[in-house]
Amino acid sequence: MKKNDRDIILPNPDNASNKGIEFDKIKTTNVNILLNRVRLDQKRALKKRIVFSIILAGLVSSLAIYFII
Repeated sequence: MKKNDRDIILPNPDNASNKGIEFDKIKTTNVNILLNRVRLDQKRALKKRIVFSIILAGLVSSLAIYFII
């Protein structure tokens, strides 16, 4: 089976300019903002892992103490 969806049709800029579409209003995103967001997400994930590990270690140690006594 052939996949025909790989063919990409690019719009012709000459035709688009005739239709009144403005290419000057392209939205851009600052790369620093994206990198800061990634760093914040990594910090949040690390904090969640640390809290989960502390809770798990506390639960295991409390069960071990309960069964020893």
